[in-house]
Amino acid sequence: MHDTDSADYRWTDAQLDRHIARALSDVSLAIPRERTADIATSSGDRDLSVASLSGLLVIEAIEYPVDEFPPAYIGFSQWDTTVTLHIDTAPDGSDARLYYTASHTLDGSTSTVPVQYEDVLATGASAFAALEYSAYAADTLNTGGDDVGKDFGAWGRAWMTAFRELLRRHARDRRVRAKRLFTPA
Repeated sequence: MHDTDSADYRWTDAQLDRHIARALSDVSLAIPRERTADIATSSGDRDLSVASLSGLLVIEAIEYPVDEFPPAYIGFSQWDTTVTLHIDTAPDGSDARLYYTASHTLDGSTSTVPVQYEDVLATGASAFAALEYSAYAADTLNTGGDDVGKDFGAWGRAWMTAFRELLRRHARDRRVRAKRLFTPA
């Protein structure tokens, strides 16, 4: 992004962190983490709390009881952090296995974004940063000329278009699998 003047950066660390977080949110929605969690049921209670599932986006399936072959996927409903199992017999306290998608995390030392998607994240963060700067530059005196704001705007829109297309392509690639998880009785 050619922001190399350490005495006068275009973007502060806080601004860049905000743009990265926004792009990370979009990446998480299009290309989420696929997770599983075993949650103990309560004897006689069809409700499970999913409040402990960090970054939960969507519960895709629930297996109950676990480790049967073929797997016993059951119907369920969710309201806020409570999932209700749609089964005839109330649970006995054994585990239910949840298959869910979750948001990615990124900080100074760890990242859950797969390496092949890091460029997608960088493209999105760059687009958000350029668009913000184009709005800022529109009303300032620019030593780069009258078109600095327009140039950053055009650059940001081009990168945003590329970012959205990358998200669509990668999200489409993830959908090439069967989702028939259970057959109601």
